[in-house]
Amino acid sequence: MNTLVFDIETVPDVELGRRLHGLEGLTDGQVAKAMFALRRQESGGEFLAHEQHRVVAISCVLRSQESLKVWSLGDLNASEAELIQRFFDGIEKLSPCLVSWNGGGFDLPVLHYRALLHAVQAPRYWETGDEDTAFRYNNYLGRFHWRHMDVMDILSGYQNRARASLANTACLLGLPGKMGFDGSQVWDAYQAGNLLGIRRYCETDVLNTYLIYLRFELMRGRMTRERYAEEVERVKTLLRAGTDQPHFAEFLQAWEKPA
Repeated sequence: MNTLVFDIETVPDVELGRRLHGLEGLTDGQVAKAMFALRRQESGGEFLAHEQHRVVAISCVLRSQESLKVWSLGDLNASEAELIQRFFDGIEKLSPCLVSWNGGGFDLPVLHYRALLHAVQAPRYWETGDEDTAFRYNNYLGRFHWRHMDVMDILSGYQNRARASLANTACLLGLPGKMGFDGSQVWDAYQAGNLLGIRRYCETDVLNTYLIYLRFELMRGRMTRERYAEEVERVKTLLRAGTDQPHFAEFLQAWEKPA
């Protein structure tokens, strides 16, 4: 089966914020600041509710047969609707095993709301066995199914108190982790017009997630040690070949740096 690791990056949906809170006439920055402040009053933290996020990047690792690919969907001018449609079109075409880090808790719910907004059709993703019986007991929506593997959720034993961050788990395994950029910086980077930097950051996140997933597959006996070593080397070969991608070189350098 094809394996598709994915991650999204988001910014506040300031248009929704204007309508929700009556903030017409304010700049995007002012609206976002108000949204964060109101959320802090409601919940004690600034992390916005899922429906108030707008997707600005979706990055993927695709492992299919003998190929491995890392990329971000669409180009720098692609609309949110196009990014989301491309993501679900990939599922429609490949029926892959989806892999994420907190995808069940964040990425997929956000994609659900934004797909709803843009009238994106995704019948394969929403299949639960009515059309294809193979999806009856193993589909993308079931938390305890394996067609979507939220590796963070699985490793925590589905216990909120046992969850670890992607950065900490990557550090545990000697992987590069965040490399000086994290999700809290995405809005500032977006306002500065640095969408390329956001996409590159998102791509390093899916690389970390994919490498953690490979170790998990080794741990649960789905890979031999020899196969695991081959898959890790395949990733390094891909990074070495990406001479036009400075974040790949940086990731590889941090990964191979002596402890």
